[in-house]
Amino acid sequence: MKLEEVNLYDLDTWEQRVPHDMFALLRQQAPVFWQKEPQGGPGFWAVTKYADVVHVSKHPKLFSSWRGGTNIFDLPQEELGQVRMMLVNMDPPQHTKYRRLVSHGFTPRRIAELEPHVRDLARRIIDRVATKGQCDFVTEIAAELPLQVIAELLGIPQEDRHLVFDWSNRLIGFDDPEFQTSMEDGKRAAAEMWAYAHTLAEKRKRDPQNDLISRLLHAEVDGERLTELEFDFFFLLLAVAGNETTRNLISGGMLALFEHPEQKERLLAHPELMPTAVEEMLRWVSPVICFRRTATADTEIRGQRIREGDKVVIFYISANRDEEVFDHADQFDIARSPNDHIAFGIGEHYCLGANLARMEIRVMFEEILSRLPDMELAGPPRRLRSNFISGIKSMPVRFTPERRRVAAGA
Repeated sequence: MKLEEVNLYDLDTWEQRVPHDMFALLRQQAPVFWQKEPQGGPGFWAVTKYADVVHVSKHPKLFSSWRGGTNIFDLPQEELGQVRMMLVNMDPPQHTKYRRLVSHGFTPRRIAELEPHVRDLARRIIDRVATKGQCDFVTEIAAELPLQVIAELLGIPQEDRHLVFDWSNRLIGFDDPEFQTSMEDGKRAAAEMWAYAHTLAEKRKRDPQNDLISRLLHAEVDGERLTELEFDFFFLLLAVAGNETTRNLISGGMLALFEHPEQKERLLAHPELMPTAVEEMLRWVSPVICFRRTATADTEIRGQRIREGDKVVIFYISANRDEEVFDHADQFDIARSPNDHIAFGIGEHYCLGANLARMEIRVMFEEILSRLPDMELAGPPRRLRSNFISGIKSMPVRFTPERRRVAAGA
């Protein structure tokens, strides 16, 4: 492959595979690469080396999330003004203030308290498929645990969790015709989610609970309550980010074990490796492919002159395969140590739910491998058509069915 053949915007490529060959070429020959955009887009700088992704992430005054938002594509000014109310599109000090509103719900102590209940949920999920001998791994296993957990944390009734699944697919899968046929449908999904959030909010105003919705309704920033639109965007971000990325990591991590059977056997033989296996899955899959920043002043990265207003896109999925940082970076190694991946980002926007995600992933794989150790692919996985989220839409699997339990507690 030659540099002129690199096209990180080609969604047809991402639907078939992650273009790691393109990223390897860029890291070697053009680590800060000017990528043209289709349909008259201005283009963007693709930042692919680990050190440079960290540099951009740790200098939010120079590389802003707020100025142009965090999606590669440009939004109309009116829509940009709205999405700036979402935490992921804020810069410090505003970002710092708003993040504090919900950060208490994701502390290591709080996550440790949740683990016994999360494990019980995971066991019930496996119970529902264990006797069947086959299932779709994404919808019946990977999606269920993060959906159920974020529903409980927010205060969404469990019977409504699949509404969140549908809204998430339509909002994240905006480039995949299976989930959305137009940007308008994505806006409808957001409107449906907000209408639902308002209904829940009215109930919580009358009867507050120990959930994030109740906290947001009574939270104050600089002495003022959240506006309705601020509440809407908080709810949307927590509901979508709280299930989408963990679902795709569990699916992608399972696929990595299928594609590296010697590593799966190693993990089965040495379950004490699960913590490092989870970190390697995070590095290997990198479910959030990239985020955009906008330069607020003229600057340089590796000698490339970047002008004020230029789009700078940081590719976590490439940084996590950087040969200068990770020995044998193109090998999946469940015992890799050290493993300083940045799948959760770095700097001010480090993932708020990282502790929760790690725990969910570990618990889910512990239950899968102990209950269904011979699980294998039963057909080709289908990838999400997206250069933002590295996701799998469906993945048929088969396994030896468990005998149906004949008595409670058996």
